[in-house]
Amino acid sequence: MIRSCTVLAALLLAALPAAHAQNIRAGIIGLDTSHVLAFTKTLNAQPQKPEVMGVRMVAAYPQGSKDIESSVKRVPEYTEKVKELGVQIVGSIDELLDLVDVVFLETNDGRPHLEQLRPCLAAGKPVFIDKPIAGSLKDAVAIFKEAKAARVPVFSSSSLRFGKDSQAVRAGSIGRVKEASTHSPASLEPSHPDLFWYGIHGVESLFTVMGTGCVSVKRDTTEDGKIRVTGTWEGGRKGVFTEGKGYGGKAIGEKGEAPVGSYDGYDPLLFSAVHFFRTGVAPVTPEETLEIYAYMEAADESKRRGGAEVTLKEVLAKAGAE
Repeated sequence: MIRSCTVLAALLLAALPAAHAQNIRAGIIGLDTSHVLAFTKTLNAQPQKPEVMGVRMVAAYPQGSKDIESSVKRVPEYTEKVKELGVQIVGSIDELLDLVDVVFLETNDGRPHLEQLRPCLAAGKPVFIDKPIAGSLKDAVAIFKEAKAARVPVFSSSSLRFGKDSQAVRAGSIGRVKEASTHSPASLEPSHPDLFWYGIHGVESLFTVMGTGCVSVKRDTTEDGKIRVTGTWEGGRKGVFTEGKGYGGKAIGEKGEAPVGSYDGYDPLLFSAVHFFRTGVAPVTPEETLEIYAYMEAADESKRRGGAEVTLKEVLAKAGAE
């Protein structure tokens, strides 16, 4: 009995370092989006959900956008709310990085993301970058290039990627998808390419089920004046994003058709981010994310050319050269 107890005690002690390694201190850059409240409420809940066990939001640097009024107005309110959830407010990104192991880059404005990311890369802190990953395709290319050079894992995604119906189709429920259409709101922000600001949600759903391989896009409008972007994938597959109310869509595959594009809350995205922080493995590849943003950039270029077809290769080459 004594020997059994000794062995058990040894096993428990051996397990302690592994358990401790899962205790991750998370921090936020940018308190100007509702995402920070949703993420913090889940991470700092008592008791925690099993999917986020051991990960706590411990600090936040409030500064987000400097000139988008809708974002600037949110900062004081969200600062107070995350403080109430046990988060320490700090005065700089460097101060934040001294207190945390991983970072949620949450600034609603994509334009400062590259600048905000650089000190995180220098400190070797893995980063989840909320949508939009950047305010331009050029900056999105630079983000992945600099993260690769620094050997620091990063990823970006909309919460719509993790909708149950889209994930089921991506996992093969209807076989290879031949065509798909998705819709979401697509409010505009003049400082960003049109779909970067909010249309990204429906576009992310589209790529979740279609995958990579988009070759070109053409942009026009529906009869009621809504944005419509038609993408042609390798092999002639078609993927269409349309501005609309709510979130949804349909995919047609080799084995039938299925609804896609649902919104199932922020937790599925958060769970994926936590898994990423624990493993260093991004749930979305840089190549797929860049293709998503190239699709949206090409849609703007198509608009500038009166609805002409624009290749993703062209806009990516231009972004890389810049």
